[in-house]
Amino acid sequence: MQLLSARVREMLPDRLKLAEMFEQCLSNTWNTTIKRNMDGTTFVITGDIPAMWLRDSAAQVRPFLISAAEDEEIADMIEGLVKHQFACIELDPYANAFNQEANGQGHQEDLTDMNPWIWERKYEIDSLCYPIQLSYLLWKNTGRISQFDDAFVKGVWRIIGLWITEQNHEWDSKYTFQRTGCPPTDTLVRNGKGSLTSFTGMTWSGFRPSDDACEYGYLIPANMFAVVVLRYVCEIAGEVLKSPELAAAAGRLLEQIEAGIRQYGLVDHPEYGTIYAYETDGLGGVNLMDDANVPSLLSSPYLGYTSADDPIYMNTRRFILSKSNPYYYSGTAAAGVGSPHTPSRYIWPIALAVQGMTSCNADEQQSMLDLLEHSDAGTGYMHEAFHADRPGEYTRPWFSWANMMFCELVLMCCGIEVKRS
Repeated sequence: MQLLSARVREMLPDRLKLAEMFEQCLSNTWNTTIKRNMDGTTFVITGDIPAMWLRDSAAQVRPFLISAAEDEEIADMIEGLVKHQFACIELDPYANAFNQEANGQGHQEDLTDMNPWIWERKYEIDSLCYPIQLSYLLWKNTGRISQFDDAFVKGVWRIIGLWITEQNHEWDSKYTFQRTGCPPTDTLVRNGKGSLTSFTGMTWSGFRPSDDACEYGYLIPANMFAVVVLRYVCEIAGEVLKSPELAAAAGRLLEQIEAGIRQYGLVDHPEYGTIYAYETDGLGGVNLMDDANVPSLLSSPYLGYTSADDPIYMNTRRFILSKSNPYYYSGTAAAGVGSPHTPSRYIWPIALAVQGMTSCNADEQQSMLDLLEHSDAGTGYMHEAFHADRPGEYTRPWFSWANMMFCELVLMCCGIEVKRS
């Protein structure tokens, strides 16, 4: 960690505040969110909530992969997280957030199949993608393969089986979720089943990576992420596990999901040309928008689904970064993507970091870095979201996921990146 901070200071000699923010955000995640368990596994709280999200925890440690090849303690910490994540998946692959112990904290009143280990049971495709992604990136950045143990193999088979079940959510799935006395975005319609869908080849998701309910059940960026990690599974199964059965199962499913994206996830827009929809139902319904949380359409090159100069992605990007996207806000202090999860005109630092990391333009990358540097409201931390006109008005005093996305953008602008293959 100290080595990374020193390299950033060396690369940014005239950006003292930026270098200090980088070090503060990195240290905050390491010192306040990462908890090593007695069994060698790792529990990572999301920030101001004492629970571990499968998604957030993977994203929170991602920049540490750069140091993991040279620092065994860091590599052990990340492997410990992978093992804890797959233990959580064994407990319940439909849950998105977990307690460190079976203490019954969290949303135990939700009408779904809760147990004391689970903080929240909102099913999101990305919750199952991130642990596979982190396992793969640990391999590629360190050469380590001990994370690919029996629990990993069992977990991946379970994920594939669940995604196949959720290709036919309307008929085959037993998953339902209801929360009472809450905003509509916190519960699923039709007695917890979600809006009506038809078979597309894609796999269904109840909720977005924002933890907000999907309007339509086929969340395109999450299915993109599933395609990416299924490719990882094929590679791991072939090169490490020597399991042609697992490789074949992952390959069949990714082809079906990819075909579904191509058939149902593309829309001819009168202004932008062919673009990706955010959600669809296979019945003609489409939702044209993007959300700040990752996976997003904006993040598809960052995830490895497409290239940043792909024509359809570029069309989609122009749509996302315009007033045509209902969650793109332009103000006197900043412009960027927000979310229905936070108030109107609130921009997410996560989205600004993604915009920078997926840009082919060095000036745009630096512009995003400048925006993040000047929108911290004097705290030195990233927030969940801030007002487009008044950055001093923000949600969450500090948010570890956003802090680490900021750190990753800083590193990229210094020519230091996580190995992705």
